[in-house]
Amino acid sequence: MKDLKKIELHLHLEGAAPPAFIRGLAKEKHVDLSGIFNADGSYAFRDFNHFLSVYEAATSVLTSPDDYARLVRAVLEESVQHGVIYAETFISPDFCGGGDVEAWREYLHAMQEAAEAVPGITLRGIVTPIRHFGPERAKPIARCAAETAGDWIVGFGIAGDEMVGKPRDFAWSFDMAREAGLHLTAHAGEWGGAQSVWDALNDLKVERIGHGVQAIDDPKLVEHLAETGVVLECCPVSNVVLGVYPTWKSHPIDKLMARGVKVTVSTDDPPFFHTTMTREYEMLAETFGWDEDAFTEITNTALAAAFCDDATRETLKTQLEAQ
Repeated sequence: MKDLKKIELHLHLEGAAPPAFIRGLAKEKHVDLSGIFNADGSYAFRDFNHFLSVYEAATSVLTSPDDYARLVRAVLEESVQHGVIYAETFISPDFCGGGDVEAWREYLHAMQEAAEAVPGITLRGIVTPIRHFGPERAKPIARCAAETAGDWIVGFGIAGDEMVGKPRDFAWSFDMAREAGLHLTAHAGEWGGAQSVWDALNDLKVERIGHGVQAIDDPKLVEHLAETGVVLECCPVSNVVLGVYPTWKSHPIDKLMARGVKVTVSTDDPPFFHTTMTREYEMLAETFGWDEDAFTEITNTALAAAFCDDATRETLKTQLEAQ
């Protein structure tokens, strides 16, 4: 499983920060973050809302473009070890310059330069406002995305607490991103039920859904997803660890796939959930009996759904065919 070449479409950059990296950065800056770690050095959180608090605390020591360049290198070097040849990562100008376009450009340049220096993997960025920060805070983030849309910033989405507000509250920001030519995705159907997926599709006109697994509870929605080809960015280990589903057996990814819904597999915030792309694949094989054909299918789905340009897609296709 480790050697299979993989494509990951749902990865939060700060959420992928190795705990040792964050501890080291905190030590350099004389910041006490001891309360967010377990005795073994891993991230400590009780539930989803506490997870968000710990996530934001860890992010607090990332305060400069150089910090983010170092973070990108650390994350990509880990991803490469698990066969990932292409990843799309969620990045928020909220954390990278506070929504100021010029400051964001500096962060962006540092991250892109760092990504291009790591061999064996291609990274692209999806700009994401934080939902629980509110729709007004999302507007300058959308401006940052629109001003830097191109070959590297390829998408716009929304992350954070899915139970705060409604997708339609963020329609202005999504309209701006769409007009700038960015592809669109949104977290939905992780905590907000099947209706939240309908809302994201109808109100934001997204091409992909982050998580989306609770769509399984609405047969009409499952049928709609299968017919339209909207892709779900599934993160099984994340869903089980956070309690969206109590066990691997109860996770609906296999049922969704069997009913014709296009699914992909990602790690979400891997060190928080003690996962890797290798572990995701191993658990899917162990739990649902997925074989090489199933993994080839989800990889091809991810390749087709990636927000990159056609030239990058063709390069990735060649890499996959060579394995």
